[in-house]
Amino acid sequence: MTGMLAGLQRRGLDAAPLLAVAGVGLADSASRIPVDRYAALYNLIVRELDDEGFALFAARMPVGSFEFLCRGMLGAASLAEALDRAARFLRIVLPDLAVTVVREPGAGHAELRIAETRPLAADTDDPARVFAFEWLLRLLHGVACWFVGRGLALDAVRFPYARPAHADDYALVYTEHSSFGGDALVARFQANLLDLPLRRDDAALAAFLDGAPGKITMLYRRDREMVFRVRDILRDALPENLSLDEVADRLHQSPRTLARRLEEEGSGFRTIKDATRRDIALARLTKTRQPIAQLAADLGYADTSAFYRAFVAWTGVSPERFRGRLGERAAPAQGG
Repeated sequence: MTGMLAGLQRRGLDAAPLLAVAGVGLADSASRIPVDRYAALYNLIVRELDDEGFALFAARMPVGSFEFLCRGMLGAASLAEALDRAARFLRIVLPDLAVTVVREPGAGHAELRIAETRPLAADTDDPARVFAFEWLLRLLHGVACWFVGRGLALDAVRFPYARPAHADDYALVYTEHSSFGGDALVARFQANLLDLPLRRDDAALAAFLDGAPGKITMLYRRDREMVFRVRDILRDALPENLSLDEVADRLHQSPRTLARRLEEEGSGFRTIKDATRRDIALARLTKTRQPIAQLAADLGYADTSAFYRAFVAWTGVSPERFRGRLGERAAPAQGG
């Protein structure tokens, strides 16, 4: 969210009124923003800035760019042709980032690459730069899914910055196989997906553009529907530690069917459970002084030592050390 609001801050504009209109609160980082509110905020920011690039780039991305991106892709014979059209259009309206799609001969996979043509920020880990890459990948991937009428699995993605604090969410948004580093974003997927035909016409596009461009945050929700349903059930049940069988029963599915659905959506039951607990743990340690033992119990751990082991696996440090580091950062500098 910090990156999404960065353009407003650069222009000296107050984000609070837009957050209020969209019904978005930033106080509790453990609570994810409902996707419809996020989409509403997206559109409000775009209108306020008159810039579909959130004022993150050297040149303004005129309002209407998203519509013409879609119209340019419409009628292409295949997804490969549509993405090529999108890349050429983006060279005009978004020259700071270069998009290319490469099909590796005989390798069975293809790559979508997004690279800077000029540095977006002095610090490669700047939240605005991180958001810029996340945003453009989600836009291209979401629009591609919509045009072919199905989810398109990303086998692996390498992001060109250090692992951000919210990186565990990438397993839910992009792929479990996310890595960090390098000088360009590289998303790998099965090459045969490029041969898929486009299944949308003018009438479908007209309806789709209602609510755009914020609607890209809601694109092809079916490919993540089960992930979010499982996450919400697990979170609401805490401190009860539900098993796969118990969650499947609440969803009126067999455990095998549920596991298969999650796998199709690029995730797994254990991944979702760990990410949910981790989000809550980090938020509580950051914002409260709750005793570690009580936090472990609230998260459904049978004993505190099990929580310690999990937390070290997530962060590389103990809960006390994590909380201590936050205190060190907040402490005022000692001067003479």
